[in-house]
Amino acid sequence: MTTTKRILTATLAILVMLAPLLVRAEDKLEQPILISSAGQSADMKLVGMLAKKQELDAKAVNMATVADLEGIKTLIFVPGFSSKGLGAAGVSQKDETDRVAKLVDAAKEKGIPIVTVHIGGMARRKGQSDSFNKLVAEASKTIIIVKQGDEDGFFTDIAKAKEIPLESVDKIADVAEPLGKLFK
Repeated sequence: MTTTKRILTATLAILVMLAPLLVRAEDKLEQPILISSAGQSADMKLVGMLAKKQELDAKAVNMATVADLEGIKTLIFVPGFSSKGLGAAGVSQKDETDRVAKLVDAAKEKGIPIVTVHIGGMARRKGQSDSFNKLVAEASKTIIIVKQGDEDGFFTDIAKAKEIPLESVDKIADVAEPLGKLFK
């Protein structure tokens, strides 16, 4: 094998190994961002703070409606059922499910990508939370989770079935980095 062929082969091998790490510009999500709850847990406020830490152009609206999508380029849902949150918002679980479903449908119609960020661990899983988790995760372009909330593979299974990229981190504070990378 000639020296030129060896160099080309080595270069190709390096590029193949690095390919998963390279993000194309067209894969980046755009700002401004709307962050909303799906289930009225307080987790949305934490994700809003993590977005601010990454200096993202994001606004957090707990009870976002279709009208809030005006001018928005990416919609982030933070799912997790909270009976206290629903009570404080003055809505039933059915009302919340309807609101979230309308937002998902409107985002799809407008070509606005959806991101699910689940930080609530097992406290925001199972029972009434998983209907919200499933609704938004299945509609997402990307899913970011704290590992503790996926011990049973719930989000992993959705991501595999729908071919959605999934980023799993150890703790809530670690969400900031993959969240920022989606936009920068």
